[in-house]
Amino acid sequence: MTQSASKPAVNIADAIRSIRHVFITDLTLEALIGVYEHEIINPQKIVINIDLTVSEDKNSIDDKLMGVVCYETIVNKIKTIIAAGHVNLVETLAEQFSDACLEDSRVIAARIRLEKPQAISEAASVGIEI
Repeated sequence: MTQSASKPAVNIADAIRSIRHVFITDLTLEALIGVYEHEIINPQKIVINIDLTVSEDKNSIDDKLMGVVCYETIVNKIKTIIAAGHVNLVETLAEQFSDACLEDSRVIAARIRLEKPQAISEAASVGIEI
């Protein structure tokens, strides 16, 4: 797929169009996730990477936190979702994370990568990216 010169891809930051990326890298938390009995009763480590494409008018930022999509707010939403309890699938949890990120109207796209580094002993990590 090609993009026209007047409409660059949203996955590329663009100062002229006020397109920015807010990202969280390798957020490591414990969650009750999985379909097996030991995963239902024992929290396990998950690693979360989030890349948000954000449209923020540079004139409205005014060096104030309320003018931007705050990564701490996103992390707190992620923690709240995890604290709500057990989830069977990484796909479900990733979708919940995405939905929470997209609640802010300035977020126009969300890329979520969710990994379970302890799920398969022979693999460094398994998971999903949406």
